[in-house]
Amino acid sequence: MTKNINCFIPFRDEAQIKQTVENLKKQDLVNEVFFLKGDLRSTANMRFIAENANTPYTLIYTKYTTLSFVLFALERMEALIEDTRADMVYSDHFNQTGDTRVNAPVIDYQLGALRDDFDFGSVLFYRSSALKDAVARMDHDYQFAGLYDLRLKVSQKGAIEHINEYLYYDVELDTRKSGEKLFDYVDPKNRAVQIEMEQAVTQHLKDINGYLAPHFKDVDMTPAGFEYEASVVIPCKNRVRTVGDAIKSALSQKVDPKYKYNVIVVDDNSEDGSVDVIKSFLPNDKLIYIAQDKTWHAIGGNWNVALHHPKCGKFAIQLDSDDTYFDENTVQKFIDAFHEQNCAMVVGTYRMTDFDGNTLPPGVIDHKEWTPDNGRNNALRINGLGAPRAFYVPMLRQINFPTTKYGEDYAVGLRVSREYQIGRIYDVVYNCRRWDDNSDANCDLIAMNNNNFYKDRIRTWELKARIQMNEKA
Repeated sequence: MTKNINCFIPFRDEAQIKQTVENLKKQDLVNEVFFLKGDLRSTANMRFIAENANTPYTLIYTKYTTLSFVLFALERMEALIEDTRADMVYSDHFNQTGDTRVNAPVIDYQLGALRDDFDFGSVLFYRSSALKDAVARMDHDYQFAGLYDLRLKVSQKGAIEHINEYLYYDVELDTRKSGEKLFDYVDPKNRAVQIEMEQAVTQHLKDINGYLAPHFKDVDMTPAGFEYEASVVIPCKNRVRTVGDAIKSALSQKVDPKYKYNVIVVDDNSEDGSVDVIKSFLPNDKLIYIAQDKTWHAIGGNWNVALHHPKCGKFAIQLDSDDTYFDENTVQKFIDAFHEQNCAMVVGTYRMTDFDGNTLPPGVIDHKEWTPDNGRNNALRINGLGAPRAFYVPMLRQINFPTTKYGEDYAVGLRVSREYQIGRIYDVVYNCRRWDDNSDANCDLIAMNNNNFYKDRIRTWELKARIQMNEKA
């Protein structure tokens, strides 16, 4: 059998990789195993791989833990990369710890799968000619973004194919809950990494005609027909433990007397006593209670009902039913930001807390990676835009939220940023409470994959729209 594959694995110490090397060399198709020194993700390592990719196929292993294969796994990858004419394939796999084996399925790649943390698993199987071509087009030396840059450049000319079959075993060392992983990309210690990732995706967007230059539509801040300057919007479903805190926080805001604001609570058929908590605040001139009918609404649909209510203010400001505002000045800060920054959406800064308000790591989430010039491009790489979010209602009534319970805010943020500037508040204005009933606190792998796939779809749709807009310009 022809030895068609050269393999590249990260090196820390010989004992750690010994079993993986032995397992690779047992494979009939493997020609040679090379070690990658330093940071696996560097452009220098990508160039080393390209220089030594002298077989038809190249396998890159991205973990330091032991790798082993199911029978004929590499033969299957080779067959499918040819059958599909792909330039890269990857597969589902197992996480193996001792005698415990856990299924680790991954999701399909698509145009908008631009997250630098997209989960391919740990085995990347490339057509060597495509890999060499991609590396030849690398014009920047990255310390951290080289592997990401490789994948983006390969995707520009060829297909990346997901094999939804379990073809290998590795070991997963990151056993944190899903909610504990969400904010790695805004952790200050990862800032240097994020800067490089943004540079790589920005160049990629330019290469595929999806980049948007910093030119924005103006916003007319004097529309007619609004009795209220601002509305706090609180969607609710089964939040009996927390919705009262949210309403108290919203009603206690101090706003300049020349502005009127109200609070709109939209309950989506709660069955746990939340409605009784909401009604305990009535009657109140500032509070509007909307009870949804039995049809499907989800968070996005609840927002849409509030936005189109005749007493909705000119600016709609988010407050989730399990969170609170940082202090009594949050609404005023948003009103000021809209007027001062002439934007159609404003994103604030929040503090991660436990249920009792104690700060949790990583603490303050300020999304300072957002820049006025490039924020809307970098937004296609990351999974969120920050909180709380506030919207210019005349604009948002033309767009509306998607009727979904996850990713609705991200979808709207991307859509708004296509045409309008998004303003920022870097003072802490929000307490984001993490507790066991949060929807993303401890998702299982299937739920995480579904969420990530949907956000990739959002990015795909938005990227197609931006490319089309650029083609018409």
